[in-house]
Formats: sequence, structure tokens, C-alpha cells
Amino acid sequence: MQADFSYEAACDGAGCQLGVTILADRERIRSQMRDDAEAAGFRILECCGLDEFGSGSIGALGDLVLVDCAQADAATTALLSRLDVRCGKSGAHLVVSTVMESLDIVFGCFALSGAQILVDPGRAERIMAIGRVLAHVPNLRLRELAEDDRLLLLRLTEQVGQMAQRLESLSPGQREGGGAFRLEAATQEWKGQATTSASESAGPSLPDAATIRGFIRQRQARARFFDADLFADPAWDILLDLTAARAECQMVSVTSLCIAAGVPATTALRWVAQMVDSGLLLRIPDPADRRRAHIALADSTAVAMSRYFAEIGVTTNRRVAVAA
Repeated sequence: MQADFSYEAACDGAGCQLGVTILADRERIRSQMRDDAEAAGFRILECCGLDEFGSGSIGALGDLVLVDCAQADAATTALLSRLDVRCGKSGAHLVVSTVMESLDIVFGCFALSGAQILVDPGRAERIMAIGRVLAHVPNLRLRELAEDDRLLLLRLTEQVGQMAQRLESLSPGQREGGGAFRLEAATQEWKGQATTSASESAGPSLPDAATIRGFIRQRQARARFFDADLFADPAWDILLDLTAARAECQMVSVTSLCIAAGVPATTALRWVAQMVDSGLLLRIPDPADRRRAHIALADSTAVAMSRYFAEIGVTTNRRVAVAA
């Protein structure tokens, strides 16, 4: 069944119809993506499997690149990384769907393009991702759209905007440049466990991991008695999980963080992207496997968390280590 929405041809400022490149190994998904992109007003430039596309020379990409990747072997990750660089340089929009089992590897391929990453998405989620791209096309005229779908797209755009505003106001400090998935070097920006060294910046101490994990268990216990959606707060759950990991001197994979967030993985990724973009979190390459990336608290965020725990009377003798 084709998407039940339709746009007039999506055109750029010069009036040229926008093109889309569709790469998917699963034929059913590829067919759906093609139908939905055409319904959204895009001109199909390429529609094939990843292996087929990767075996040839990568020519000009579309203004939108739709990718479905269920299995991320070495050849596929190399192709995804090349697409990330190309889209990052050209400004093309990139939407990538994958499965939870491949999320860590797929996530690690995208550091430059600000890709939308969807995890085990339904067709509606893919359509909404296209809608977010279309929201950036100036003067686009919507020809036919069911009222429910219209409201759904408006709410999604509104929620993403509110998320960015909230995180911007919470962020201890903004950093220049980069996109939502920019890559940070694992140098002085992340020091892991707090230390008692007198040379470190004096400030409120960070609780030990067991104490923080206790807070997390208390939050999770509410779901046994109430609807979990009633207390959904992915940003705070992400911060608590990363604070505990910092106290343990452990790195956290994006898959683990999505589970800790207590919301669907695609929603969790959207929060992680916004929190990285606002400077609350860092994306750190895995030193043992450059195809992967971890997420950690920025030093300024760790200090803010330590001050929060001090404010509510939960402290230890450990001090938060900050970059010199």
C-alpha cells in the first residue's frame, strides 16, 4: 500500500525537483521506501541494494539518501562511512534504518552528516523521517494529507524543536561547530571515574555507582505499578546511566544507552543526538574498534550532576575530575 499523503514535486530554490537515492537490501523495504519517496515528491535517482551500489563508483547522491541496513559487515560499514562523509560535505539529508543488533556498528559510521537513525522502524516512522526532511524545504506546498497525519508530523517537528530548546537551556556550555553526531577525541574531555586528588578542581563530590544505580532502580520500579509512559523522562535516565558509568570508569555503548532511556530506541537516539549537539554529552570513538562509538558525559555535565546530588544531600569523598 502506498503512503496516503502526497506532495507536489519537492523542488529546491531554483525550482529543480529534489532527488533521492534509496539503498536497501530488503526488497520489501526498498519498494516501500521508493513508493513513499515518490509520494513525497522526490525524483528517484537510484534504488538498489547496498552491495550493488557499493560495487560501482559512487556518483552524485540525491538531496535525500534513504538507507536500510539490517546487517553491518565490513563492506557495508565502509560504504556507510563513505556515505556519511559525502552527505556531510554535500549537505544531503541522510535517513538510516537498522535493527537493534546492528545499532552500535551503524551508529559508529555516522559522525559528520547529522543522519536520522531509526531502529526497527515501521513504515510510519520512515514517512515521518521524510516529513522532517521536507520541513526544511522552503515554500513546499502540501497537496493532500490526512488530518491525522498532518497533526502527527506537526507534533513531531514541534517535539524536536522543544527538545532542542530544553537541552540548550540545560547545557552547561555550548561548543562551536559540528552536528548532532560529531565525533570527539578521547583526550582530556573525558576522564572517567572521579578522583580524590587535591589538585583537581574542588567541587561537590560525585556519588558512587551503587548509589546512582539505586536511584535508577527506584525510577524503574514505578513501571510495576503505573503506566511507564506516565514517567518517561529519557534525558534524565540517560544522564543517570552515564553518571553511574563515569563513577565506574566504564564506557557506554549507544545500544546500552537506548535501553537505559526507557523509550523506543529511535526516540532515545533522537535525545542522544540533541544532547550531544547541545554539549551535554560526548561521542567518543572506541579505541579498540574504530567502527564503534561510545557516549559519555561532558566534564561540565558531570560537574552539574555532582552539584545536583550535593543539593539533595547525596555525596561521597570522590571528586569530579575535569579537564585542565
